[in-house]
Amino acid sequence: MIANPPPKGDVAHLMRLWRFLSPYRWRLVIAFIALVTAAGCVLALGQGLRHVIDAGFGSRDPNLLNIALAAVVGVALLLAAATWTRFYLMMSVGERVIADIRQAGFAHVLTLSPAFFDASRTGEISSRLTNDSEQMRQVIGFGVSMFLRNGLMMIGALAMLFATSAKLAAFIVLGVPATLIPILLMGRHVRRLSRVNQDRVADVSAHIDESLHEIRTVQAYRHEERTNARFAAATEAAYLAGVDRIRVKAWLISLVMLIGFCAVGVILWIGGHDVFEGRLTAGELSAFVFYAAIVAASAGVVSEVWGEIQRAAGATERLMELLDVKPSIVVAEPALKLPSRVSGSIHFDDVTFAYPTRPNTVALGPVSLSVNPGERVALVGPSGAGKSTVFALILRFYDPASGRILIDGADIRHCDPFELRRAIALVPQDPVIFAASVIENVRFGRPDASDTEVRDACVAAQAMEFIERLPQGFETDLGERGVKLSGGQRQRISIARALLADRPILLLDEATSSLDAESERLVAAALEKLESGRTTLVIAHRLATVRNADRIVVIERGRIHSIGTHQELLRADGLYAHLARLQFAAEGEVAA
Repeated sequence: MIANPPPKGDVAHLMRLWRFLSPYRWRLVIAFIALVTAAGCVLALGQGLRHVIDAGFGSRDPNLLNIALAAVVGVALLLAAATWTRFYLMMSVGERVIADIRQAGFAHVLTLSPAFFDASRTGEISSRLTNDSEQMRQVIGFGVSMFLRNGLMMIGALAMLFATSAKLAAFIVLGVPATLIPILLMGRHVRRLSRVNQDRVADVSAHIDESLHEIRTVQAYRHEERTNARFAAATEAAYLAGVDRIRVKAWLISLVMLIGFCAVGVILWIGGHDVFEGRLTAGELSAFVFYAAIVAASAGVVSEVWGEIQRAAGATERLMELLDVKPSIVVAEPALKLPSRVSGSIHFDDVTFAYPTRPNTVALGPVSLSVNPGERVALVGPSGAGKSTVFALILRFYDPASGRILIDGADIRHCDPFELRRAIALVPQDPVIFAASVIENVRFGRPDASDTEVRDACVAAQAMEFIERLPQGFETDLGERGVKLSGGQRQRISIARALLADRPILLLDEATSSLDAESERLVAAALEKLESGRTTLVIAHRLATVRNADRIVVIERGRIHSIGTHQELLRADGLYAHLARLQFAAEGEVAA
């Protein structure tokens, strides 16, 4: 689960972006130099204005106007070059940093265990990696640059105001705190509303993800109107949160602009009287008004961008929360390294486990079980008995609350999960097919496999008969979640993937469930080749598929009820015999 947010500060969370910015610090230094140069050019124009009015118009010398024009053009060229450099470097760094953050965030999410996803919504995670990072991109590339540029111009213009007229500058100094007061008072409120707005947008994203993922169920149960109503409610909540933020921000900007330009009006009134009385030249007053306008305009931009920076701080906080989540599956000391190819022995030593989302409900245990290398063991029992939990623990998606799981004698708590899973192939009940070509889906099992190896795996998986009938053969895109294939075809692609992976331990989770007779026959033939020479654990509800297993483990309510061959368990007349009689009778077969 995502951790509680750290203490809130105005822009404290943005400081955590430095580790992403530091690789590009020299580009930032050059951009800052360009920014200072551009700000200096704008301030220099004010002195040029003063000189033209006092010296040029006063002397009535056209040459002075020519010189002034040349100087203005020169300053304008320098300003344009500096502005281009600042804009390009800041924006390109912003794009690069956000790409790095997204990559780091996604890579981190991939390391988190299923326990994290049990307690989180994928749409919420997606929103943090997309919507929140987009908000940060706008600020890192443009907002911070504008904030610094206008902040420097405001400070420089204030300095020039004092150099021109200390008396008039005093009015500006009084106006600046008046401008900052609403920024400080309302800025925190804007930031809080921005966080709420981002959360509501994430809710919308999560609802879209969930609804479209399960669109067939939504339509099958005629749930379109209710689903749309829920989406409309989420969208409306996001809209209202956005309007609240915009309303407060609008007040902030308008108050700053009102105070700033009223101050300019007062200055013009007082300065005009000083010109009439000879205490100030017309050029000095013009320069003063120029600098005062810069201060007012810069204050308005700073206040507007400050709101965006605070919004980005909220987005940064949400993204950093995600990056702060620690993987629950870690390598215990001392670390152990499995051999390059394990023999495939598995041992459960008094294992007990409860899912993190249901800590008070024991899902499995205590369980003790040994599986020999190359043995085919079936796990059977009622739904919810704990069969799939056994697979999740072997794959180390979770760690047991107590007890040990050993592979080739090594406690898997001390093994790197990435290395551990190199020894295990999984064929799930619902085969996972990606929105990619056939060859890419099969090659998911071993990315470095050649085209010939992929084809051989598909031949062994009995998949060639339908692959060759696809429009582009191996290059045919299978659509999202393999919608272009039937259930049996998807299952054979999944088996081909496992064959290509060529791992010594094989986990089959209801691999032939919900298939018609012909598909089941083809899949069963593919599984026979897949299981050859491997330690195989099979979860099966259809007991006919596991009659020939070396051993059958009957699990009930998280505990092992009995172990034996098909014949031994029938003779014991326990839970297995009861399930067998019910199932075989329903299918018109004899349990024996």
